[in-house]
Amino acid sequence: MVASKGFYCLFLQLLLLSFVFDVANSQGLKVGFYRKTCPNAEAIVKKVVDQAMSVAPSLSGPLLRMHFHDCFVRGCEGSVLLNSSTQQAEKDAFPNLSLRGYQVIDRVKSALEKACPGVVSCSDILALVARDVVVAMKGPSWKVETGRRDGRVSNITEALTNLIPPTANITQLKSGFQQRGLSVKDLVVLSGGHTLGTSHCSSFSSRLYNFTGKGDTDPDLDPKYIAKLKNKCKQGDANSLVEMDPGSFKTFDESYYTLVGKRRGLFVSDAALLDDSETKAYVKLQATTHGSTFFEDFGVSMIKMGRIGVLTGSSGEIRKECALVN
Repeated sequence: MVASKGFYCLFLQLLLLSFVFDVANSQGLKVGFYRKTCPNAEAIVKKVVDQAMSVAPSLSGPLLRMHFHDCFVRGCEGSVLLNSSTQQAEKDAFPNLSLRGYQVIDRVKSALEKACPGVVSCSDILALVARDVVVAMKGPSWKVETGRRDGRVSNITEALTNLIPPTANITQLKSGFQQRGLSVKDLVVLSGGHTLGTSHCSSFSSRLYNFTGKGDTDPDLDPKYIAKLKNKCKQGDANSLVEMDPGSFKTFDESYYTLVGKRRGLFVSDAALLDDSETKAYVKLQATTHGSTFFEDFGVSMIKMGRIGVLTGSSGEIRKECALVN
C-alpha cells in the first residue's frame, strides 16, 4: 500500500493540482447507486469473492492492496486493471508486480455483465471486492459508496511517481496522505491493512543487510526479528515471501499494531508510525485496548480513500472488460 524516491517532488505537485477536482467529483458517489439499474450487484460481487476466498485466502491481501494502488494513482478509476501491449501500464510498474487476483476481478465483471450488461464499473468492483475480502477474512464491513466510472489511461511512470514506497519516512507518509485529502489518522488506520498478505523480501531486505549502505541493519527493527527474517530472506533473495502479520496474515485483525509496537513492522513505513505522536498513540491504543476501535475506523477511512479522484456522471466509461478500454 505503500514506489520511487526520485519522483517524490513531482508526485506532490501532481496531487496538489488534482485535489480540488477530486473533492468535487466525489460528490457523485452514493451508497446503493445500482439499486435500480443492477439491484443484485453487491450480492453478485460477494458470491464470487466468497468462492475465491474459500479456495485462495492468500489473495485477500493483494486484492485489498489493488484498491489502494488504484486510488493512489489517478484516483479510484480502475486504471490499475488496464493491460498494455508494451508493458507500460500501471500494473507493469515494479511496485504493482506483487498484485495478484486479477482473475477474481475478471470473474466478478463477467458475472455482473451477464446480469446487468454495461452497468457496473470496474472501479466500483475494486471498491466492493476490497470490502468483501476484508469481511471474508473476519474483518469489518462498511457501506461502499458506488457510482465511479472507469478511466481510459494507465501509465507505468505515474505508478512509479504516485505510489508511496515501503521505505517512506513519517514526513513522506503524512504529506502523501494529506495531498489526497486523508488525515494522519487515516494514514495509521489504513496502514493496518498490512494485517493481510505477504511481501517479497526485496521490499525490506535493506533493513536486514545494508540499511545505510554500510552492511548494517535497521536499528528500529527488533534484533530478534531481524534474525528470524534473515532465515527466510537470504542476502540477494528477491523472490521469497514473508507474512506481513506473522501467524495472522489470513485474518483481518488488530495484531498488526502489536507487531509495530514491538518494533516488528516489516517495512520502514510501518516503523515510521512510531515517529509521530498521533500515529504512535493510535498504535499503542489498538495494541493494548480490548474492544479495539480499529474495525470501525478502517471502514470510515476506506470510504474516504474510495473518494479520491473518482470519475462520475458523464466522465470516463463503463468498461466491458476491466483490462481493456472500450
